[in-house]
This record gives sequence, C-alpha cells and structure tokens, in this order.
Amino acid sequence: MDSGDRREHSRTAMNAVVKVSHEAQGEFVFSTRDVSDGGVFIVVEDAPFTPALGDEVSVQVQGLPVPAPILKMLVVRETNDGFGLQFKESAE
Repeated sequence: MDSGDRREHSRTAMNAVVKVSHEAQGEFVFSTRDVSDGGVFIVVEDAPFTPALGDEVSVQVQGLPVPAPILKMLVVRETNDGFGLQFKESAE
C-alpha cells in the first residue's frame, strides 16, 4: 500500500450510474469507479462539472427497480478524470 494513501476505508471497484446534483452547477449523470464505507469516486472526464473541494452535492444511484435514496456528500478530492466524494455523515 502507498504510504501516502491517507484513506480510512478500503475501496471496492464498482461501476454504477449516479445522478449528481450541485446547487450552482445543476444535475449530471456520471459513472462510479469505486466505493468504500466513506464515499465514492465519480468519473467526470470532459463534463463541465467543476465543484470546489468542500462543496456539497446530492447523489442518487440510477437504474434500480425502485428509487434509491438521495445522499448528501462532500467533494473531498479531485483528479484529472473525476472527484472523490465523502458521505456527509462521515465528514461530521
């Protein structure tokens, strides 16, 4: 494991479709790369989604037989192709 990795939770690769809502930027649909007990990584690529670290977003898994709950999350990490989101309850 990388000694610079400060993650509390181990990640599991998971490809799901999620709707991400940002108060100022609107709604987007992205794929996830991985999930952990603390959050999820969304792959943004070339989408015009540019939240600031610390911004709150609402996230809902799409494509399930019943509507998934809408979860409040915080933007905690940015990479060249996406963002790491932390469950808001985990951040408090």
